[in-house]
Amino acid sequence: MFLMFTTFFIILTICSLLSFVLIMFSKKYMKSIKKLTPFECGFNPLKNNRIPFSIHFFFISMIFLIFDVEITLILPMVLIYFKSNLMIWYSSCLYFFFLLNISLLYEWKKNMMNWTN
Repeated sequence: MFLMFTTFFIILTICSLLSFVLIMFSKKYMKSIKKLTPFECGFNPLKNNRIPFSIHFFFISMIFLIFDVEITLILPMVLIYFKSNLMIWYSSCLYFFFLLNISLLYEWKKNMMNWTN
């Protein structure tokens, strides 16, 4: 029993000593604050926290995501054409394209498709 406690104490002492030495000689503490800040795509994170964000860029990215997801949904429709009931397949495709066209018309009406503004 005494041997077990002695071994545990020796291991604990060695681990704590190594941890202390690693912390003291770590290069992380030698770096300046600027080098520890993350790089944010050319923006300086130390100056202005409220960088103006273009809402038009946000709309363009949303449109891209909508049509990107559309492609991933159309591909399985084409692949299951011969394996499914044609009436159900046709109605689901029609419903999908109807929703897609409604969203496209909505974006067009809200002038989100205008790339120059």
